[in-house]
Amino acid sequence: MKNSKDLIIGIPRGMSFYNNYPFWYGFFSSLGIKIVLSDPTTKQTMSDGSALVVTETCLPIKIYLGHILNLIAKGVKNIFVPSLQSIAPKIYNCSKIRGLPDLVRNVIKADVNIIEPTLDKSQKHQGLYEFLQEAVKPFGITDFEEIKKASKQGWKVYNNFLVMVQAGMSYKKAMNYALQGKVFIENSSNSAPINVALVSHAYNIYDDRACMKIFEKLEKMDVKVFTSLQLSDEQMEEGIASLGQKRYWANEYEMTGTAGHYLKDNRIDGIITLNAFGCGPDSLMIERITRKAKEAGKPMLSLTIDEHTGEAGFITRLEAFIDMLYRKKRSKIINKISLSEYDYVPQTNICDSLFAEKGNS
Repeated sequence: MKNSKDLIIGIPRGMSFYNNYPFWYGFFSSLGIKIVLSDPTTKQTMSDGSALVVTETCLPIKIYLGHILNLIAKGVKNIFVPSLQSIAPKIYNCSKIRGLPDLVRNVIKADVNIIEPTLDKSQKHQGLYEFLQEAVKPFGITDFEEIKKASKQGWKVYNNFLVMVQAGMSYKKAMNYALQGKVFIENSSNSAPINVALVSHAYNIYDDRACMKIFEKLEKMDVKVFTSLQLSDEQMEEGIASLGQKRYWANEYEMTGTAGHYLKDNRIDGIITLNAFGCGPDSLMIERITRKAKEAGKPMLSLTIDEHTGEAGFITRLEAFIDMLYRKKRSKIINKISLSEYDYVPQTNICDSLFAEKGNS
């Protein structure tokens, strides 16, 4: 095994980080490997990453490359860039995610060690444990039982995180508690006048700079937000089937599965999709979701982001959509009201009564 000073791994705050970091924290920490994270995304992160690739490259990849540069600037020599080919038999990631290590090596010229384990469950001998063995082999860790034990610690942290977000806790709070080894269940009875399902990938909506803090903006409008993290795999699988689809893309749970589930949920007043400009798989999935939303009579707003998206226009569209949902809900409530529902009926002939009283006096 290498010296402790060599047991350092850099993890960029991008792509699969937002889904899988609780697992990696538990796994690497259990093996004595210190994790160094890149700084939260800024405008400079976007700019630095965008300068390395062609314009048509999607925003999440540009952000990811910016985070790699940030880690290099911190002096990190070992950077974790997994190749996530297939997460289940014949269930694939998009080409940019599959080729991420190759992309990083070709556009970033620096003296760093790219740690690039491959997960491809559509192939033999490229499952989870092989993937984990590849991830720690550069650190001289080869004992299978030790790796297996560390994976259990990773799943423990991840499952604690999942329990809290599925119970309604915010992403950031759940992440903070999970990394501390704590589990805390909040009172989920809090409600809001409007409920909205936010349909997107974790790397789009949990990166505050990319999504322009959409959760905070909706909260200020007194809107409760539901995402894929509140759903089980079975619910999202059923959601895909309800849209008449079969799962092909690895991240389809977050998109068509989530949308399909919430389109059937009567608590949900509207659907908001948030996707990165130029994302081919998302454009196909959102087209399906749009058609089904129209059939279900569920209002839907589709927002597209890139490094040039202006916050003013973003907020205007968001506010207009939420205002429409409020007006639609008020209209439904008013139309359901009938006089028979009231114990008190106002006196409409009050003037006649007054005149009658004066005449009698």
